[in-house]
Amino acid sequence: MENHFELGLDALRQKLLLMASHAENSVNQAVQAFMQRDHDLALRVKDDDDVIDRFEIEIDEMAIQLLTKAPLATNLRLVTVAMKISQNLERIGDEATKIAKRARDLSQEPPVKINLDLPRMAGMSLAMVKDALDSFVHRDPVAARAIIPRDKEVDALNKQMHQSLAQHMMENPDTIARCLSWIVATKSLERIADHAKNIAEEVVYLCDAQDIRHTLKN
Repeated sequence: MENHFELGLDALRQKLLLMASHAENSVNQAVQAFMQRDHDLALRVKDDDDVIDRFEIEIDEMAIQLLTKAPLATNLRLVTVAMKISQNLERIGDEATKIAKRARDLSQEPPVKINLDLPRMAGMSLAMVKDALDSFVHRDPVAARAIIPRDKEVDALNKQMHQSLAQHMMENPDTIARCLSWIVATKSLERIADHAKNIAEEVVYLCDAQDIRHTLKN
């Protein structure tokens, strides 16, 4: 019975990592479509979101089956945390879709002549997601806690980009609609970092049985 349960847990972890890979790919493709004004690539991101949604449903079904068999409190935490991680990955897929939608819109318009490093911001957010998932796989609460302050770096970059875009809109009123699409894209990347932070907090809960989501040190 115990061996069967462990096999189920391992299958759940593998499915979660596969889902994470799809979510990461969707974000990268959405940013690429946005920067390169690639309408067709942006459309493919929407199809990928349907795949990510199915992963969440499958993971929930696997988790529910395991919850009926979980013999230990630590295993109960592991299964419930896996479900919460999958919810955050699904929302990361949603943010990729938002960026892709703006990419589709902007591909039909003249480019905005502003130098913003959206791929760098995407890289920062996705690095947080990857590190949070690594901390989950290795049950490493120290690594998970170290991820949480990095969210402030992404927040600061998002604020800096919004200021640049606001300045550009004041100086070039004809670009307001297009700049607003940039603002939506940067906000989506900032939200992805938030979801990475959420995953890291869940890992701390899993390993230390401590809920740090609303603590002042967060």
